[in-house]
Amino acid sequence: MEGEEQASIWNKETVPKVMKIVSTRLSQRDLISLLLLNPWLHRTLISYPSLWLTIDLREMNNVGDRLIAALSLPRYHHVKQIILEFARDIDDSHLQVLKNKCLDSLQGLESLNLNGCQKISDKGIEAITSCCPKLKVFSIYWNVRATDIGVKHLVKNCKYIVDLNLSGCKNLSDKSLQLVADNYQELESLNLTRCVKMTDSGLQQVLVKCSFLRSLNLYALSSFTDEAYKKISVLTHLRFLDLCGAQNLSDEGLSCLAKCKKLVSLNLTWCVRVTDVGVVAIAEGCTCLEFLSLFGIVGVTDKCLEALSKFCSNTITTLDVNGCIGIKRRSRDDLLKLFPHLRCFKVHS
Repeated sequence: MEGEEQASIWNKETVPKVMKIVSTRLSQRDLISLLLLNPWLHRTLISYPSLWLTIDLREMNNVGDRLIAALSLPRYHHVKQIILEFARDIDDSHLQVLKNKCLDSLQGLESLNLNGCQKISDKGIEAITSCCPKLKVFSIYWNVRATDIGVKHLVKNCKYIVDLNLSGCKNLSDKSLQLVADNYQELESLNLTRCVKMTDSGLQQVLVKCSFLRSLNLYALSSFTDEAYKKISVLTHLRFLDLCGAQNLSDEGLSCLAKCKKLVSLNLTWCVRVTDVGVVAIAEGCTCLEFLSLFGIVGVTDKCLEALSKFCSNTITTLDVNGCIGIKRRSRDDLLKLFPHLRCFKVHS
């Protein structure tokens, strides 16, 4: 009898107390597994609303039905984040069902990750965004079905976006950039990787109107020119800038970026027109740099490293000069003499 009583105390009191401490460090999938262990633990975990603010279904099967079922449960009625990354079977019909059946559960949603969900079109974007008036983070990487119409629905339904990832959405044009510029002037992060239909005109609209940008990713966009790059200089809060593959970026354009005094990370990989002149300007202006890639730039020499060492030696921890054949002192030991805090010597493989 005494043993049974102790076991009961263990199950009802000790286990829940322990789980209250460790549950905050567990993944959502582990938490769901724990719900099945015993009724006391189930009641304990369900009683902590902070554990059920995220639904993470990335790379899972049958995600559409799983998401609808989850949002029907009381514990997810205050969900803040939904991650559906590479859940490839979810489509517009599932998002329409969510709009019809789970509207109340989505009213407080702040972050939605639809990366790699390639069956979702503008119709799906319209359905899901109409349920999420408080959305702040929206990511739809690698969606070739999304068009400017989808972005139009987004800006109409979600007024508070500060982090927007449109990477790989190849059918978006300057119309989308105009919509972003006109409606998201508090935007802090924007990823336009491989949005190949966009031009200087659209990008300049964003740069002029979205002055609070802290992160701007223009990876693999070779169509922009100095006309747009020079405008990046107005972003006084900018900390992260990726210009990998900016084939039209010249020293003149790069020198203008030196006005971004808070820049911490700069990717100039394969910016083939750049020489020492532009990099020296960056060294003198961006003295907080921690990450810099010059990979593949044949027009830079040891002169630019000397300038970087003079102004940024105390901050740079990542520097990639592989493929920079004009730089002669680029061995590990040579670089450590110039940059004693260097930890990473290779960004690209």
